[in-house]
Amino acid sequence: QAQLVESGGGVVQAGGSLRLSCTYSGRTFNSYAMGWFRQAPGKERELVAGINSDGTTVYPNVARGRFSISRDNDRNTVYLQMNNLKPEDTAVYYCNARGAATNWSLKNIGTWGQGTQVTVSS
Repeated sequence: QAQLVESGGGVVQAGGSLRLSCTYSGRTFNSYAMGWFRQAPGKERELVAGINSDGTTVYPNVARGRFSISRDNDRNTVYLQMNNLKPEDTAVYYCNARGAATNWSLKNIGTWGQGTQVTVSS
């Protein structure tokens, strides 16, 4: 079964940047929509960025203007560039692969990575 492996999390000061990476081990990566979600303690999992198989992107208000998602289909990898990080961005960030014709409001579908911790200190 194909797996998703995330990397790039860590501890950063407020105002700093991090880039997360997620590599897909299966085939046909370019046919999937890829997303980044996050979950903070005591909160529901939420979408922070999505990129469809055609390269179009989706951002909720919390991420728009600060986060940028991209994909490299040759490397089977999706990236999340996070700038101007805030303490409220602290969470476990999860990579998600789902079918191309997706509804990004659905939070519990597709394949998930193990998560990577992002901690933003004030």
